[in-house]
Amino acid sequence: MSNDSGSGGVQSVDRAISVLEILSRRGEAGVSEVAAEIDVHKSTAFRLLGALEARGLVEQAEDRGKYRLGFGIIRLAGGVSTQMDIIQRARPVCHRLAEEIGETVNIAVLRSTYAVNLDQVRGPSAVTAYNWVGQITPLHATSSGKVLLAHLDDQERARLLSEVTLDGLTARTIIDVDALEKQLAEARQAGFAFCLEELEDGLNTMAAPIRAYHGEVVAAVSASGPAYRFSLERIQEFAPLLIGGADEISRRLGYAG
Repeated sequence: MSNDSGSGGVQSVDRAISVLEILSRRGEAGVSEVAAEIDVHKSTAFRLLGALEARGLVEQAEDRGKYRLGFGIIRLAGGVSTQMDIIQRARPVCHRLAEEIGETVNIAVLRSTYAVNLDQVRGPSAVTAYNWVGQITPLHATSSGKVLLAHLDDQERARLLSEVTLDGLTARTIIDVDALEKQLAEARQAGFAFCLEELEDGLNTMAAPIRAYHGEVVAAVSASGPAYRFSLERIQEFAPLLIGGADEISRRLGYAG
């Protein structure tokens, strides 16, 4: 599979996924059965199964010649299950925060050099129906991103910031690393971060960290609203409420600090 390129590589990936789906559905299957289902020669099916076995995604059953899903699948699914656990445990708190603050509440996690929004609850005062779920947003221009950056260790944060360009998305976006680091230090001290029209003109946001069992920050909960209503004064007023909500979600994830 690693030697394939272009359309052949895509076809190999598609076939490998089909193999995993077959084993998931049937429990166990032999090379001949797999080959018949995906309509390939037995030698091709054998190579696909061998590549998947090398990664721990499939394994041979006690009955030689039969394959089943391997424990590597659990490793891959771990990231999704963690995200789902955050969403499920945070949802009741997010609904309450959206009602109390009156604005849209989101849960975001760090992925590569972006913040990715996992869940959203619209508050009663929300004026737009824009759905942020699944959207990737730049770390330096969002309150969730700032929270996630702020709680990385210094070396990891420096590495990550070296890999991105601090694009000026609006006239108010922070594009200087030293200025951003100062804001991140303030966010760690205050327990929350905020952005004033840094991602979009007319949009203000604030966010607080969500911690897992050992205290590591695994997500951020944010509230966002139009700048004319969700002003800095309102953000500061609601900050203790948002921090309290983040702390409650953290406790739901097992953090006792």
